[in-house]
Amino acid sequence: MAIQICVPKEVRAGEQRVALVPDVVKRLANDNMEISIQAGAGELVGYTDADYGKVTVVKDSAELLGKADITLMVNPPTPEQIAQLKTGSVLIGYLNPHTDLERFNLLKQKQVSAFSMELIPRISRAQAMDALSSQASIAGYKAVLLAANILGKFFPMLTTAAGTIRPSKVLVIGAGVAGLQAIATARRLGAIVEGYDVRAAVKEQVESLGAKFVDIEIKAEGTGGYARELTEEEKAQQQAILAKHVAAADVIVSTAAIPGRPSPRIISKAMVEGMRGGSVIVDLAAEGGGNCELTKADETVLHQGVKIYGPVNVPSMVGNHASEMYAKNLLNFLQLLIQDDVININLDDEIIAASLITHAGNIHHAGIKAHLEGASS
Repeated sequence: MAIQICVPKEVRAGEQRVALVPDVVKRLANDNMEISIQAGAGELVGYTDADYGKVTVVKDSAELLGKADITLMVNPPTPEQIAQLKTGSVLIGYLNPHTDLERFNLLKQKQVSAFSMELIPRISRAQAMDALSSQASIAGYKAVLLAANILGKFFPMLTTAAGTIRPSKVLVIGAGVAGLQAIATARRLGAIVEGYDVRAAVKEQVESLGAKFVDIEIKAEGTGGYARELTEEEKAQQQAILAKHVAAADVIVSTAAIPGRPSPRIISKAMVEGMRGGSVIVDLAAEGGGNCELTKADETVLHQGVKIYGPVNVPSMVGNHASEMYAKNLLNFLQLLIQDDVININLDDEIIAASLITHAGNIHHAGIKAHLEGASS
């Protein structure tokens, strides 16, 4: 019997992405896989139902999810969607494994094998499945365009009949995937760019993109490609050195985030007050509380002439390419999960084991299990 792969329409407010795009559907479809989409699933990124070709289009969410052997989503399912899932089926998507954990009790009760794309390990073999990286790259690119739109200045130097316009100075805080893409984008727009990260190992990457590395002489390499938390003494040293660079910047793009923890506070209110009027901060860490003390998620705060914007769900703003990249991440994961035309949840595989949260009526992920058991005791 063919494996039923289903894609519902995303229900999160403002979400424009879709889990599968027509090109990936063509690569997936074969005699042993049947693909169904909910009507209008791709319309916000420009795909009509007809664009998907030989798929089954289903209007009703309950009908779609009730027959799915594998459900592919961008955002976590709502309780209503979980109730509609086929018992014992597979769910793959962004599941926010560090928040709203009660959804995993609901998935456990439905005996759903739920895979969280955020938990894909950052190892060489999993790079093609790394949705965090693909979407962070988009966020870094878009953040600079958002800043350029808000800033009342040109990014590049311009020589005009009215005189020479000096280039804008951009400081990118955090040189992970999003930060490096932000640096590259700001450089393409002609700005003078500095990059800062507590991980000294990224200095070479920052400089390879044509930016100057802000070195505070602290080494804070952590695990999984993330930085460790700084000590109080290190934080004071960081603030003292960074304040000078913040004050000189026309634009700050802040990207420092640690999954499952509040975003580190790097830009204080006093540092903002040291910036020139008209300067802009775009804080990509807003959903985790923000890297700036004044950030408010999904709002623009004006403080002494400085605009602090905390956008949320930034990859969705580039919905077409974000969907394409995410769909390819899912395709590569499915090629690992489906072996010889059968769903094979191989718990001995590092990628499978690390990303699996619920399975066979149990909470498989040790950290989430401990948290849920602690909350119920």
